[in-house]
Amino acid sequence: MAAKEPLKYLRTEIVQESHSKDKGECGTESSCCDLDRFVAGVQGFKNRFYERYPEHMQKLVTEGQRPVALMIACSDSRVDPALLLNVAPGDLFVVRNVANLVPPYRPSQGPDGVGAALEYAVHHLEVPHIIVLGHAQCGGIKALLNMATGSGFPSDFIGEWVSMAMDACWQYVPNKDGEGMRQVSLERLKDYSYLVERAAIQGSLANLLTYPWVKEAVEAGRLFLQGWWFDLESGDLWVTSGDNTQFLPVTD
Repeated sequence: MAAKEPLKYLRTEIVQESHSKDKGECGTESSCCDLDRFVAGVQGFKNRFYERYPEHMQKLVTEGQRPVALMIACSDSRVDPALLLNVAPGDLFVVRNVANLVPPYRPSQGPDGVGAALEYAVHHLEVPHIIVLGHAQCGGIKALLNMATGSGFPSDFIGEWVSMAMDACWQYVPNKDGEGMRQVSLERLKDYSYLVERAAIQGSLANLLTYPWVKEAVEAGRLFLQGWWFDLESGDLWVTSGDNTQFLPVTD
Protein backbone atom coordinates (compact mmCIF):
# COMPACT_ATOMS: atom_id res chain seq x y z
CA MET A 1 0.00 0.00 0.00
CA ALA A 2 1.26 3.46 -0.87
CA ALA A 3 2.24 5.80 1.93
CA LYS A 4 -0.63 7.84 3.32
CA GLU A 5 -0.64 11.56 2.65
CA PRO A 6 -2.74 14.36 4.11
CA LEU A 7 -5.89 14.84 2.05
CA LYS A 8 -5.14 18.53 1.60
CA TYR A 9 -2.24 17.63 -0.68
CA LEU A 10 -4.53 15.66 -2.93
CA ARG A 11 -6.81 18.65 -3.40
CA THR A 12 -3.89 20.63 -4.83
CA GLU A 13 -2.39 17.80 -6.82
CA ILE A 14 -2.60 17.92 -10.58
CA VAL A 15 -3.12 14.35 -11.67
CA GLN A 16 -1.56 13.67 -15.05
CA GLU A 17 -2.48 10.13 -15.84
CA SER A 18 -3.38 8.66 -19.18
CA HIS A 19 -4.94 5.29 -19.74
CA SER A 20 -5.34 5.73 -23.47
CA LYS A 21 -4.80 2.66 -25.63
CA ASP A 22 -3.74 2.29 -29.22
CA LYS A 23 -6.45 1.46 -31.70
CA GLY A 24 -4.85 -1.91 -32.39
CA GLU A 25 -5.37 -3.13 -28.82
CA CYS A 26 -9.09 -3.57 -29.23
CA GLY A 27 -9.38 -3.54 -33.01
CA THR A 28 -11.88 -0.68 -33.29
CA GLU A 29 -11.61 3.03 -33.84
CA SER A 30 -12.62 4.10 -30.35
CA SER A 31 -15.64 2.50 -28.68
CA CYS A 32 -14.22 -0.38 -26.65
CA CYS A 33 -10.94 1.46 -26.11
CA ASP A 34 -12.89 4.29 -24.50
CA LEU A 35 -14.73 1.88 -22.22
CA ASP A 36 -11.45 0.22 -21.26
CA ARG A 37 -10.05 3.66 -20.48
CA PHE A 38 -13.05 4.43 -18.28
CA VAL A 39 -12.63 1.19 -16.35
CA ALA A 40 -8.93 1.93 -15.93
CA GLY A 41 -9.95 5.35 -14.64
CA VAL A 42 -12.02 3.75 -11.89
CA GLN A 43 -9.02 1.60 -10.99
CA GLY A 44 -6.89 4.75 -10.83
CA PHE A 45 -9.49 6.40 -8.60
CA LYS A 46 -9.44 3.39 -6.30
CA ASN A 47 -5.65 3.45 -6.13
CA ARG A 48 -5.50 7.19 -5.41
CA PHE A 49 -8.23 7.43 -2.81
CA TYR A 50 -8.84 4.05 -1.21
CA GLU A 51 -5.15 3.19 -0.87
CA ARG A 52 -3.73 6.63 -0.09
CA TYR A 53 -6.64 8.03 1.94
CA PRO A 54 -8.49 5.05 3.43
CA GLU A 55 -9.51 6.93 6.57
CA HIS A 56 -11.16 9.66 4.53
CA MET A 57 -13.08 7.21 2.36
CA GLN A 58 -14.17 5.17 5.38
CA LYS A 59 -15.35 8.33 7.13
CA LEU A 60 -17.54 9.15 4.12
CA VAL A 61 -19.10 5.71 4.48
CA THR A 62 -19.61 5.69 8.26
CA GLU A 63 -20.43 9.37 8.84
CA GLY A 64 -21.96 10.29 5.50
CA GLN A 65 -21.26 13.28 3.32
CA ARG A 66 -20.90 16.90 4.39
CA PRO A 67 -20.30 18.75 1.13
CA VAL A 68 -19.17 22.37 1.16
CA ALA A 69 -21.53 23.35 -1.64
CA LEU A 70 -24.30 22.31 -3.96
CA MET A 71 -23.17 23.03 -7.49
CA ILE A 72 -25.72 23.30 -10.28
CA ALA A 73 -23.69 22.78 -13.43
CA CYS A 74 -24.12 22.14 -17.12
CA SER A 75 -24.07 18.62 -18.56
CA ASP A 76 -21.39 19.72 -21.03
CA SER A 77 -18.54 17.19 -21.11
CA ARG A 78 -15.93 19.97 -21.32
CA VAL A 79 -16.81 21.54 -17.95
CA ASP A 80 -16.76 18.91 -15.22
CA PRO A 81 -17.11 20.53 -11.77
CA ALA A 82 -14.96 18.02 -9.90
CA LEU A 83 -12.13 18.35 -12.42
CA LEU A 84 -12.48 22.10 -12.67
CA LEU A 85 -12.39 22.66 -8.90
CA ASN A 86 -9.87 19.87 -8.22
CA VAL A 87 -11.88 18.61 -5.25
CA ALA A 88 -11.85 15.38 -3.25
CA PRO A 89 -14.77 12.97 -2.73
CA GLY A 90 -17.31 14.49 -0.38
CA ASP A 91 -16.56 18.13 -1.20
CA LEU A 92 -19.32 18.81 -3.73
CA PHE A 93 -22.97 17.83 -4.11
CA VAL A 94 -23.65 18.22 -7.81
CA VAL A 95 -26.68 18.33 -10.06
CA ARG A 96 -26.09 18.76 -13.79
CA ASN A 97 -28.47 19.53 -16.62
CA VAL A 98 -28.54 21.23 -20.01
CA ALA A 99 -27.52 24.91 -19.57
CA ASN A 100 -27.27 24.65 -15.75
CA LEU A 101 -30.84 25.85 -15.26
CA VAL A 102 -32.95 26.02 -12.11
CA PRO A 103 -36.72 25.89 -12.69
CA PRO A 104 -38.91 28.02 -10.45
CA TYR A 105 -40.49 26.38 -7.41
CA ARG A 106 -43.36 24.17 -8.60
CA PRO A 107 -43.91 21.21 -6.24
CA SER A 108 -47.26 20.22 -7.76
CA GLN A 109 -46.02 19.82 -11.33
CA GLY A 110 -44.59 16.32 -11.18
CA PRO A 111 -41.07 14.93 -10.66
CA ASP A 112 -38.30 17.52 -10.67
CA GLY A 113 -34.67 16.40 -10.41
CA VAL A 114 -33.33 19.87 -9.68
CA GLY A 115 -35.92 20.50 -6.97
CA ALA A 116 -35.16 17.13 -5.36
CA ALA A 117 -31.42 17.86 -5.31
CA LEU A 118 -32.05 21.33 -3.87
CA GLU A 119 -34.31 19.97 -1.15
CA TYR A 120 -31.84 17.28 -0.15
CA ALA A 121 -28.87 19.66 -0.17
CA VAL A 122 -30.58 22.41 1.84
CA HIS A 123 -32.76 20.37 4.22
CA HIS A 124 -30.65 17.30 4.87
CA LEU A 125 -27.04 18.16 4.01
CA GLU A 126 -27.40 21.79 5.13
CA VAL A 127 -24.89 23.04 2.58
CA PRO A 128 -23.68 26.60 3.25
CA HIS A 129 -23.28 27.46 -0.45
CA ILE A 130 -25.17 27.00 -3.71
CA ILE A 131 -23.22 27.79 -6.87
CA VAL A 132 -24.72 27.96 -10.35
CA LEU A 133 -21.89 27.19 -12.77
CA GLY A 134 -22.30 28.21 -16.40
CA HIS A 135 -19.74 28.43 -19.16
CA ALA A 136 -18.82 29.82 -22.55
CA GLN A 137 -19.90 28.08 -25.75
CA CYS A 138 -22.89 26.50 -24.02
CA GLY A 139 -24.89 24.36 -26.45
CA GLY A 140 -28.07 24.80 -24.44
CA ILE A 141 -27.83 28.58 -24.67
CA LYS A 142 -27.13 28.34 -28.39
CA ALA A 143 -30.31 26.26 -28.72
CA LEU A 144 -32.18 28.93 -26.74
CA LEU A 145 -30.97 31.69 -29.05
CA ASN A 146 -31.90 29.67 -32.09
CA MET A 147 -35.39 29.20 -30.66
CA ALA A 148 -35.69 32.92 -29.97
CA THR A 149 -34.81 33.71 -33.60
CA GLY A 150 -37.17 31.09 -35.00
CA SER A 151 -34.41 28.78 -36.21
CA GLY A 152 -34.64 26.13 -33.53
CA PHE A 153 -34.47 22.42 -34.32
CA PRO A 154 -37.23 19.89 -33.58
CA SER A 155 -36.83 18.38 -30.12
CA ASP A 156 -38.85 16.42 -27.62
CA PHE A 157 -37.28 17.88 -24.49
CA ILE A 158 -34.52 20.44 -25.12
CA GLY A 159 -36.68 23.27 -26.41
CA GLU A 160 -39.14 23.22 -23.54
CA TRP A 161 -36.33 22.89 -21.03
CA VAL A 162 -34.18 25.82 -22.18
CA SER A 163 -37.23 28.03 -22.81
CA MET A 164 -37.39 28.70 -19.06
CA ALA A 165 -34.36 30.98 -19.61
CA MET A 166 -35.93 32.93 -22.48
CA ASP A 167 -35.79 36.20 -20.52
CA ALA A 168 -31.99 35.99 -20.75
CA CYS A 169 -32.30 36.70 -24.48
CA TRP A 170 -33.71 40.17 -23.90
CA GLN A 171 -30.61 42.32 -23.51
CA TYR A 172 -30.62 46.13 -23.51
CA VAL A 173 -27.92 48.76 -23.99
CA PRO A 174 -28.03 52.57 -23.77
CA ASN A 175 -28.84 54.48 -26.95
CA LYS A 176 -25.96 56.29 -28.58
CA ASP A 177 -27.39 59.65 -27.53
CA GLY A 178 -27.54 58.45 -23.92
CA GLU A 179 -31.29 58.77 -23.82
CA GLY A 180 -33.14 55.56 -23.01
CA MET A 181 -32.29 51.97 -23.84
CA ARG A 182 -32.53 49.81 -26.93
CA GLN A 183 -32.79 46.07 -27.27
CA VAL A 184 -29.82 44.16 -28.65
CA SER A 185 -30.90 42.18 -31.70
CA LEU A 186 -31.06 38.43 -31.23
CA GLU A 187 -28.86 37.87 -34.27
CA ARG A 188 -26.26 40.16 -32.72
CA LEU A 189 -26.49 38.26 -29.44
CA LYS A 190 -25.45 35.08 -31.21
CA ASP A 191 -22.02 36.70 -31.59
CA TYR A 192 -22.01 37.63 -27.90
CA SER A 193 -23.64 34.57 -26.40
CA TYR A 194 -21.73 35.04 -23.13
CA LEU A 195 -24.20 37.81 -22.29
CA VAL A 196 -27.06 35.32 -22.48
CA GLU A 197 -25.08 32.62 -20.67
CA ARG A 198 -24.44 34.98 -17.76
CA ALA A 199 -28.00 36.30 -17.73
CA ALA A 200 -29.29 32.72 -17.60
CA ILE A 201 -27.13 32.11 -14.53
CA GLN A 202 -28.62 35.20 -12.89
CA GLY A 203 -32.09 33.92 -13.82
CA SER A 204 -31.35 30.63 -12.10
CA LEU A 205 -30.16 32.50 -9.00
CA ALA A 206 -33.46 34.39 -8.97
CA ASN A 207 -35.39 31.13 -9.37
CA LEU A 208 -33.55 29.65 -6.41
CA LEU A 209 -35.16 32.28 -4.22
CA THR A 210 -38.64 31.09 -5.23
CA TYR A 211 -38.00 27.96 -3.13
CA PRO A 212 -39.28 29.02 0.32
CA TRP A 213 -36.72 27.02 2.30
CA VAL A 214 -33.86 28.36 0.16
CA LYS A 215 -35.11 31.92 0.64
CA GLU A 216 -35.49 31.38 4.38
CA ALA A 217 -31.96 29.98 4.72
CA VAL A 218 -30.50 32.86 2.69
CA GLU A 219 -32.32 35.46 4.77
CA ALA A 220 -31.15 33.74 7.97
CA GLY A 221 -27.53 33.91 6.79
CA ARG A 222 -27.12 30.12 6.69
CA LEU A 223 -26.94 29.85 2.92
CA PHE A 224 -25.13 31.89 0.27
CA LEU A 225 -25.89 31.90 -3.45
CA GLN A 226 -23.37 32.68 -6.15
CA GLY A 227 -23.14 32.47 -9.93
CA TRP A 228 -19.98 31.37 -11.74
CA TRP A 229 -19.19 31.63 -15.44
CA PHE A 230 -16.23 29.67 -16.80
CA ASP A 231 -14.55 30.93 -19.98
CA LEU A 232 -13.87 27.76 -21.91
CA GLU A 233 -11.54 29.58 -24.30
CA SER A 234 -9.20 31.18 -21.73
CA GLY A 235 -9.76 29.08 -18.59
CA ASP A 236 -10.77 32.18 -16.60
CA LEU A 237 -13.52 32.20 -14.00
CA TRP A 238 -15.99 35.05 -13.49
CA VAL A 239 -18.07 35.24 -10.29
CA THR A 240 -21.15 37.27 -9.44
CA SER A 241 -20.82 40.27 -7.16
CA GLY A 242 -22.38 40.32 -3.70
CA ASP A 243 -25.75 41.41 -5.06
CA ASN A 244 -25.50 39.07 -8.09
CA THR A 245 -25.92 41.95 -10.53
CA GLN A 246 -22.60 41.64 -12.36
CA PHE A 247 -19.79 39.21 -13.05
CA LEU A 248 -16.24 39.93 -11.95
CA PRO A 249 -13.03 38.06 -12.92
CA VAL A 250 -11.38 36.15 -10.08
CA THR A 251 -8.54 34.27 -11.80
CA ASP A 252 -5.22 35.62 -13.12
